[in-house]
Amino acid sequence: MEEDNIQFIKERYQELIGRPNEPIRKSNGIYHRYEYPVVTAEHTPPHWRFDLNRETNPLGLERIGINGTFNAGAIKWKGKYVLCLRVEGNDRKSFLAMAESPNGVDNFTFWDKPCVIPEIPGNPDTNIYDVRLTAHEDGWIYGIFCTERKDPDAPKEDTSSASANAGIVRTKDLINWERLPDLISCSSQQRNVVLHPEFVNGKYAVYTRPQDGFIEVGSGGGIGLGYISNMENPVVEDERVINNKVYHTVYELKNGLGPAPIKTKKGWLHLAHGVRNTAAGLRYTLYMFMTDLNDISKIIHHPAGHFMAPINGERVGDVSNVLFSNGWIEDPDGRVFIYYASSDTRMHVAESTIDKLVDYVTNSPEDKYTSAGSVQTIIDLIDKNKGLY
Repeated sequence: MEEDNIQFIKERYQELIGRPNEPIRKSNGIYHRYEYPVVTAEHTPPHWRFDLNRETNPLGLERIGINGTFNAGAIKWKGKYVLCLRVEGNDRKSFLAMAESPNGVDNFTFWDKPCVIPEIPGNPDTNIYDVRLTAHEDGWIYGIFCTERKDPDAPKEDTSSASANAGIVRTKDLINWERLPDLISCSSQQRNVVLHPEFVNGKYAVYTRPQDGFIEVGSGGGIGLGYISNMENPVVEDERVINNKVYHTVYELKNGLGPAPIKTKKGWLHLAHGVRNTAAGLRYTLYMFMTDLNDISKIIHHPAGHFMAPINGERVGDVSNVLFSNGWIEDPDGRVFIYYASSDTRMHVAESTIDKLVDYVTNSPEDKYTSAGSVQTIIDLIDKNKGLY
């Protein structure tokens, strides 16, 4: 029986990584989702979780439990679609691990071992997660992730207060990672920091989310933009908020950039997450905006409301009612694979194109911030459609 259990796990694993993933026909025209999640906890290899030696594991028990696979950075690498996933164990520690697919929508297979991220001597990370991968024009691939540690100012008996900052690594092969110093900024804490893929006036540009606490942004908040002269001494200069939180919007409580923006002929496409409070708790959705090609601090288009929100089974998980994205991949043919996690539990993919995303961002109405304004927006469209329905 025990030996059969491990055999079942192996067979289930092979079924999962080999299962075709079909697009869902129902669509808003902007993107379409796919039928199955692309990576789940069960996609982690059996040899990560089970001792496969019958002598040392005669009962066939799982030794290391995996709780979730989510919030992945993404990059096209040697013709493969590669996700750098946040994998969370049953011990609540997260780590980074690579999984690759030949087509971007199914057959995602983890690399043999998780990523080994060097620690800063004397200041180890308690938990690392939510990496953004950016192939920068300087020739390096940078990974900027959240590094979490116990709040050093918390009382000794307080074992839940945490401090967050942006950890930085770089690589040339996605295997060997060089650890750089953590981000240095004027904010008490930083989360959701993203590196712009091009130099701006000879400097590295970073999108930030300054905040006062680990969860609550306090006097901070909004998507910031700052500049770094040298990534080996990552001091953020001239940081200012370019996309602030706004009352009674999908980003009224806090917001942060997702992946690095995509350059198009009309501007830089940005995918972000917005958070609002509800009677059922925090609700995370995704929204988009566009910045000027020659001035990345200038937002030129900003559709109202969410671009994507959790639906059906996506609403349920470790932290329910959450969509989060920190990775997308643009193909040479204009297709865009948007990798998003649902409820801090599993990874999904939605597919669109550059043309569709640019059309959505540039032609969708902006928020007028009142119910009357929303009604007028609908009436304007109804009037425009007269005689067409």
